[in-house]
Amino acid sequence: MMMEKVRKLFDRLQDPQLVARFQHLCGVRGIFKTPEPTQQTHQNGAWLRHGSRGTRSENAGEGKPAAGAQRTDTDPKRVAQNGAPAAHREPTGTTGRIPDPPHHGSTVKPLRKNSLTGDVGQEFVIENRFLFYLFTFGTELGNELFYIIFFPFIMWNIDVLVGRRLVMVWVWVMYLGQCTKDLLRWSRPASPPVVKVEVFYNSEYSMPSTHAMSGTAIPFSLFFMTDGRWEYPSSLGFGLALCWCLLVCSSRIYMGMHSVLDVIAGFLYTVVLLQFILPALEPVDTFNLTSRFAPLVILFLHVGLGLLSFTLDTWSTSRGDTAQILGSGAGIALASQVNYRLGLIPDLRADQVPLTMPVLSSGLVGAAMLRFVLGVLVLMVTRALMKAVTIPLVCWLVGVPGGDTRKARQHMEVELPYRYIVYGTMGFNVLFLVPLLFGFLQFH
Repeated sequence: MMMEKVRKLFDRLQDPQLVARFQHLCGVRGIFKTPEPTQQTHQNGAWLRHGSRGTRSENAGEGKPAAGAQRTDTDPKRVAQNGAPAAHREPTGTTGRIPDPPHHGSTVKPLRKNSLTGDVGQEFVIENRFLFYLFTFGTELGNELFYIIFFPFIMWNIDVLVGRRLVMVWVWVMYLGQCTKDLLRWSRPASPPVVKVEVFYNSEYSMPSTHAMSGTAIPFSLFFMTDGRWEYPSSLGFGLALCWCLLVCSSRIYMGMHSVLDVIAGFLYTVVLLQFILPALEPVDTFNLTSRFAPLVILFLHVGLGLLSFTLDTWSTSRGDTAQILGSGAGIALASQVNYRLGLIPDLRADQVPLTMPVLSSGLVGAAMLRFVLGVLVLMVTRALMKAVTIPLVCWLVGVPGGDTRKARQHMEVELPYRYIVYGTMGFNVLFLVPLLFGFLQFH
């Protein structure tokens, strides 16, 4: 009886109608076309028969290529457009035809196209632009651009120790989250009834929400690491972390990317993981800084984890994201020891703790922004140069045709070294080349 109640609760939390109602409440209206009756839909690496619920892949192995095969079914005509439905359910206010948008709303399309298929998504109507911009900002707190901005800013301008350890939390949590997705293989919420406000990650699996995981891990780890180290009201720090977490989690439902169950699972999963990760940060960080064996351990561990993740499922964009996260983490961990030995950005001494929040002045803000802009420019140049060189070089070395970059990167032997080399170099420069440049220009 208890298990039956739990199952019903899970089904209710996973129901795409719940997501659709939340979107409707927030002023999102879908513009749907009725699909062909015989159409098959490809969602998140799982083929779903027309008429299935569309909330999970029918069989974890169904429609999956033989081991070692590469997925090539990226023809946009065969792939779900903006989360095309596995089961057609009429959402509120939708009759299967294209309705006229309301006069008080704006018709828009997803900001970014699908990272796997190139699909630009379908139009939808936004009636509350404030919530649209708020939740767009919230979902960006879990995307690549935010990580490139946030982690370096912490290390260059605030507290390098906190920044290093925050990156370790991010790497471990995101890696475990991505691997869990590939083991469970649950599909995204079906559309209709859900409106796909975002389609960039629509070809990936859904459970758990890694945005919810990073949106929980980063703010609360930042709070626990700085509470007592920096002088500020604990209630303020916890409140800001909670608001950050709630904004990111709710944004994934608003975007139509996750069910309520996905988001709750991501949050609870992270709470459990942090019980083990946070106590391990100090000994692991000390090992990375001082041990002569640290560079070898870092390289073998991060590359080995990447190879393992690539065996869990056929190719998808999450493979590249996993390698990117591991590569960035490896680069920063390797540079940590170089930075520590050269004293480029020294850790704060024990007698300096607790630290007092400095009084903001035009000089302080100007210096921080100058360091940040210069550092990000270095990282962007590094990324552009390494990307231009690495893909053709790796394709030539492994014998993969390099004319179509999208197809070439669907091969593990191309994607894995590409992500590791490019983002590993960027991570290394965060704590080596950029601080070295700061010292040369006397930006202290």
